[in-house]
Amino acid sequence: MRILFIGYWSLHEPLTISTIFPHLRILQERDDVEHITLVTVERGAETQADLTLRLPFPNTKISFKPLLSRPHKLLLLNKTDDFLRFPRELAELARAEGSTVMLARGAPAGALAYLVARQTGLPFYVESFEPHAEYMRNGGVWKPYDPRYLVQTYLERQQKKHARGLMPVAEAHRRLLIAEGVPADHLVTVPCSVNMTDFGFDAARRVRQRQQLGYADDAVVGIYVGKFGGIYYEDEGFAIFAQAAAHFGDRFRLIVLTAHPAEGVRARLAAAGLNPAHCLVTRAPHAEVPNYLAAADFAFLLSRPTPGLSPIKIGEYWASGLPILLAEGVGDDSGIVEKEGSGATFNLARPGSVASALARIEEQLAQPSHRADATALALRHRSPERAREAYRAFFG
Repeated sequence: MRILFIGYWSLHEPLTISTIFPHLRILQERDDVEHITLVTVERGAETQADLTLRLPFPNTKISFKPLLSRPHKLLLLNKTDDFLRFPRELAELARAEGSTVMLARGAPAGALAYLVARQTGLPFYVESFEPHAEYMRNGGVWKPYDPRYLVQTYLERQQKKHARGLMPVAEAHRRLLIAEGVPADHLVTVPCSVNMTDFGFDAARRVRQRQQLGYADDAVVGIYVGKFGGIYYEDEGFAIFAQAAAHFGDRFRLIVLTAHPAEGVRARLAAAGLNPAHCLVTRAPHAEVPNYLAAADFAFLLSRPTPGLSPIKIGEYWASGLPILLAEGVGDDSGIVEKEGSGATFNLARPGSVASALARIEEQLAQPSHRADATALALRHRSPERAREAYRAFFG
């Protein structure tokens, strides 16, 4: 089997490192996999970056080919050019590499795989298949009449019809796909997994990192890793941070790891009433994120309620022993927290909901076993073994 693996993010994007690289390792270990060609999409400054594939494991079967997006003044023209040109380039690459099957990560990459399949007849599978178009519409990024929304919706329908297999990230979405008519034997749920070696709780690392950051032993540290706006809360997120600061008082410290400009985030935090001296805002390489998580006591998730979601950060938070404050209705994970603990859910439509959730977080932090309990959830619900099982189901 020669696999053309299509990603839609940059080679250096944390999502590529945290979700694609581990699956490449699993696939490389299979005896029936002869070769894997990894493709990523590079835009803007990334097209001029060092695009050398450096994997965190020995590479014996994997080659790399980036797709370079051409800049246009209008974003719509950029996307149009991508979806006209990339399928042709991928079809040529598949022929040159002798690819026998395509595996795409995410519905936008799955759209490219479908278009390539029309030209080549190659079978394709889509992992992390989520209702991307609806996410973007519900988050206010795309309007219902936006050509990007209309095209992505159409291409997601084609993936449901023509993919040999889909790997949704949540059971709730798998059930919805079955109700829409996708055959059950074409579906295997694979939540976003976590590398326990990298993210597992390390007490010595916690002591070292808290000392480095100047946190007192009794400081209650909340951490958020991710973006603001669109499919993530923005104004609401800063208000939630402020409620946490009010709940825990002078002991509260906040870490925000984000790609957004730090000065802008600091200004938003100050405007929300947080003490700037108690807030750390920075951008950290993915390899350094476990250090900051080790320093924290609990984590924020700002994903808006969406049934088909499996945020990679949830697994990383749990692996690091952190209870999570998150909205109701986020994939399967909100239900897991409500049933098994290691976090608390809120509903912004209910007054006092965030305050009640923070009180539950505080109760959990008082339990001596709270870190072990969270780590157990990561092992139970975010194991890489789920991906191995899916590959066995589809590839034998």
